[in-house]
Amino acid sequence: MTVSYTLKVANSRFGGFSKLLFRWKGSIYKLLYKEFIVFVVLYALLSIVYRRLLTEEQKRLYTKVAQYCNRSTDLIPMSFVLGFYVTLIVNRWWAQYTSIPLPDQLMCVISSNVHGKDERGRILRRTLVRYANLSAVLILRSVSTRVLKRFPTMDHVVEAGSTQNQIPIVAIPKTISPKRPFPFIMGSMVLTLCLAAGFMTQDERKQFESLYSDFNKYWIPCVWFTNLAAQARRDGRIRDDVALRLLMDELNLFRAKCSMLFHYDWISIPLVYTQVVTIAVYSFFAFCLIGRQFLEPLEPGQEGDLDMYIPLSTLLQFFFYAGWLKVAEQIINPFGEDDDDFETNKLIDRNLQVSLLSVDDMYQNLPPATKDKYWNESTAQPPYTIATAAETLKPSFLGSTFDMRMTEDMEQSQTVEASPNMARTQTPLLSRFLAAASPAISIKNFGRGGRATPHLRRARGDSTAHSEDPEAVSRIEEEETEDEESQRGSPCSPKASNKQKLPLIQVEAPSKESIEAEQPGAGEP
Repeated sequence: MTVSYTLKVANSRFGGFSKLLFRWKGSIYKLLYKEFIVFVVLYALLSIVYRRLLTEEQKRLYTKVAQYCNRSTDLIPMSFVLGFYVTLIVNRWWAQYTSIPLPDQLMCVISSNVHGKDERGRILRRTLVRYANLSAVLILRSVSTRVLKRFPTMDHVVEAGSTQNQIPIVAIPKTISPKRPFPFIMGSMVLTLCLAAGFMTQDERKQFESLYSDFNKYWIPCVWFTNLAAQARRDGRIRDDVALRLLMDELNLFRAKCSMLFHYDWISIPLVYTQVVTIAVYSFFAFCLIGRQFLEPLEPGQEGDLDMYIPLSTLLQFFFYAGWLKVAEQIINPFGEDDDDFETNKLIDRNLQVSLLSVDDMYQNLPPATKDKYWNESTAQPPYTIATAAETLKPSFLGSTFDMRMTEDMEQSQTVEASPNMARTQTPLLSRFLAAASPAISIKNFGRGGRATPHLRRARGDSTAHSEDPEAVSRIEEEETEDEESQRGSPCSPKASNKQKLPLIQVEAPSKESIEAEQPGAGEP
């Protein structure tokens, strides 16, 4: 059964994850405790042999071997190998879950497009959805050990028929523990729980077994589905070809998921990759068993490491790396019987129940359509409880720039017209302006001007109010002169000449006195 702890972590709080550390079912302790005990016992045995049974000469030899093993652990890229492998396993695990066929979309299409309240219409809808569930059961029998134990033979899939093919049905004793697997032994006689599921009739089974194929035949109910849907179209139960096409499309999606499950079971992760990861982990901790012992110094006067007897850091390292490997081992095939494997039998029960309910009991069984509560209200506002009333005080999110403050300068918000013949505004001295100390030059009206009409304004007033780079100003004046000469030589369109001319903004060079006052020792421009 899947271990779900979603409710426990619904809210972030102090020590939220720490409460999950004391759970046993599905925990890393349950997965790893046997390997952990073996590692601790082997480490203790080597420690006892080193401390009690070896001579001084043997201890010195063992110390050299241990130092070599400890250095060798750094050569194994454990984090890289395990991290990449577990990431691949987790992605494959979730992809397999999303490939489990669910009949929800298909049953809605069947219920809305296969018409008829009579017995024939009911049989058509129930048979179509039963064929889809039968195909899912057949493929899950092929990949899931839980489903195969539930339906070990085709007799368990087929409904009870004649007396010679009757399946023995045994009641489950209440005293039997659910942990004991079936078949269970009562005295000297073995009884097997064999309940007829009813996914297939006896006639369907005969036709199913008469079709010989060396491959898995989970696709046969899908073919029956298509033929029955085509017959319903000819009989007028499906009223147009668009509805039939929609039905076929949903069936193909359902069948594709069944096929994907089969291929996930067939094509595993390459065995060499799993072997490389396993050998890397086992060899790493084999070196740790020897190299992480607390050793005596080689020289008599040399100071040794602190002898703690218990290698806490090595045990934690084993817990992390070996636990990482056990996680991959558990979810590499999620169709087994581990604690976190998929509950495929529950999925089969759920799919059959809801699909038959939707196409039979719910067919044309609608509640009366009436005016809703907010019929006369322009804005619907569902009520809140006292526990959630504080949420109404929060403003709705309208966008990340909704609360952005715009500049108060109205000139920056004025619209300008763009001309296709307009040259781009270039600022070759932008870096010089950024490096200068607060230049008294503002660039405006870029939309209307280009190199031909540079609109640069300088504050008219006290020339000592601002300091400017004289070299930058001189270069700007040279560019203005070049731009004016190039504009005189280029013809202007009559439409442009009729428009109001923009005022030319002149740039004045600062006076020599202001430059010498603010930049003493600087040369003349």
